[in-house]
Amino acid sequence: MSEIRSVGFIGLGNVGSKLAGSLLRAGFELTVFDLDPGAATPLLEAGARAGESPRSMAEAVELLITCLPSPAASASVMESSDGILAGLSAQKIWLEMSTTDSREVRRLGERVREVGAWPADCPVSGGCHRAASGNISILAGCDRPVFERIMPVLSELGHEILHTGELGSASILKVITNYLATANLVSLCEALVTAECSGMNLETAYEAIRISSGNSFVHETESQVILNGSRDINFTMDLVLKDISLFQALADRAHIPLEISPRLIEIFRDASERFGARERSPNVIRRLEEAVGCRVEAAGFPAEIRDDEPKRPGREVVSDHRSREPS
Repeated sequence: MSEIRSVGFIGLGNVGSKLAGSLLRAGFELTVFDLDPGAATPLLEAGARAGESPRSMAEAVELLITCLPSPAASASVMESSDGILAGLSAQKIWLEMSTTDSREVRRLGERVREVGAWPADCPVSGGCHRAASGNISILAGCDRPVFERIMPVLSELGHEILHTGELGSASILKVITNYLATANLVSLCEALVTAECSGMNLETAYEAIRISSGNSFVHETESQVILNGSRDINFTMDLVLKDISLFQALADRAHIPLEISPRLIEIFRDASERFGARERSPNVIRRLEEAVGCRVEAAGFPAEIRDDEPKRPGREVVSDHRSREPS
């Protein structure tokens, strides 16, 4: 089977634009599309082609990627009269990189299979800074032959790539990991406000957490932009609510009586109502700052997070725990 060279990318938001940029730097024949024409401008100036519609792109490329803000947006792009399914044909691949509902990606995947094409869900994790450098992590849910076919493309988009199993499995794991990141963000907000109100030097508090068992990826990224005051992590309240609501829906379908998840939804609903749905998500800390009359800021922290490491080669992550017998 020939190597994939022509790729279409639909959805050029904070993450999508950076992923598309990695494909362009890697030399793929890239066609891009976004409802906001201005979002495509930097990529077009760098050599990408402008797509006329999802349908025309599906007709023209071997692999078509969607990276959209909601399951409804993905369904519209796929199923409209000028959508992807209208132009998709046998042997082509639809790769869903949106954070979405696993049931919805499976439903759309069946429609993709009906025309002889192959579906895959490949959400990413690690933040916009790693999407920009090509070092982001990728979860891939699809048949194994499809995974092997798309692996050279995924290797240009990210560094650690995990084949999670059948279509939809990656979307389940993605909302689980986003739930964990959200719980971590809220607990860090509580910790930083408590440190401030207890008279601690916040630079010292940051380092204490960083070198301790309380450290995390979220602390080393979002705590820094909180302390800077920019609170700019390229993610917004509405997207957090969408992701943690998808996680809660998973638990509800399994009849799991979660305790923390419903409270997180309440916290972000409140923050969204107070500060706006498109407010930067780390500003959830403002709920506590306003409650106690403080401002959590310190000198020496960056306004945004950058990945200064060069692009690392993509590699498949293989779990040492698979099929291991209990000792």
